[in-house]
Amino acid sequence: MNRTYLVTGGLGFIASHFIKLLLKKEPESFVINIDKETYAGNPKNLDGISEENCLTIEADILDAPLIRSVLEVHRPDYVVHFAAETHVDNSITDPLGFVKTNVLGTATLLNESLTYYKAHPDYFQGFIHISTDEVYGALTPQDSHIFDEQTRYDPHSPYSASKAGSDHLVQSYHDTYGLPTIITHSSNNYGSHQHPEKLIPKVINNLYNGKSIPVYGDGRQLRDWIHVDDNCEAIYEIMLNGKLGETYCIGGECDIENIEIITKICNIFDDMYPGTHHADLIEYVPDRLGHDFRYAIDIGKIKHELGWSPQRNLNDGLIETVDWYLENQDWVNEMKERK
Repeated sequence: MNRTYLVTGGLGFIASHFIKLLLKKEPESFVINIDKETYAGNPKNLDGISEENCLTIEADILDAPLIRSVLEVHRPDYVVHFAAETHVDNSITDPLGFVKTNVLGTATLLNESLTYYKAHPDYFQGFIHISTDEVYGALTPQDSHIFDEQTRYDPHSPYSASKAGSDHLVQSYHDTYGLPTIITHSSNNYGSHQHPEKLIPKVINNLYNGKSIPVYGDGRQLRDWIHVDDNCEAIYEIMLNGKLGETYCIGGECDIENIEIITKICNIFDDMYPGTHHADLIEYVPDRLGHDFRYAIDIGKIKHELGWSPQRNLNDGLIETVDWYLENQDWVNEMKERK
């Protein structure tokens, strides 16, 4: 295979893992990575990737002339759109920034991709939009169903609302103009290279530095966790074999309360440092505004249609993740300084 891909946000957590997976599967392919190089990304996330296989362009996805030029010059087979503002707490303090990047940025990419598709329909195979399960809102303890591709949108935070808006734009470009699109909705990702502001890295780094671990509310919020490599495998499979114009939910089939996953990480540290009790560092704090109680994903569609299912065990994945962060404190400190 000798394809060309335009990936947005490739210096970020999930997208950098996707680029590595992509080039492992397709060593002759080429990636153009457009990344604004905000605090959330790091060029070191693509260490080991040859410049012959990946060109990173520092740019904003709102830069329509640049997007147009990249599409015309490189003529990618696929656009895989990861770039987004994602941290819910930040969306509460800066909602307009999220609307600008997640909604207007996606609209810009769609518009330029449509122009490119009309000019070169034989080149362009698809626009793959990476979204989140948070657009579906929240489940309650009484809910017997879980999120699937038919679940009604009900976003509760500026982050999830901006992602919902971008999803609707993507679908509209398929329905109105025939642009070949697919949308993925992933549950909570974890693994190496995730920004220290996120839950699992934050817990690991606070434990490493002997700092308290802030837990929102009672910590009983439920999330479905998936290892980032499993998510990227699913996205790759959907990209090549999914049905155009459709949506796919991706989850780890691993529902667990926030306090339980925090406790698991504390136990890993206890095993590493015998005689300690790291759970003593847990500190309950007032709950976050609009905090959703539960997310859970039904992955029946991708299992049935594409034969994909998650492969990583949570306990093993957490140990691997803890080890990575402890061995890469320079990276962690650099990411904190970038913010």
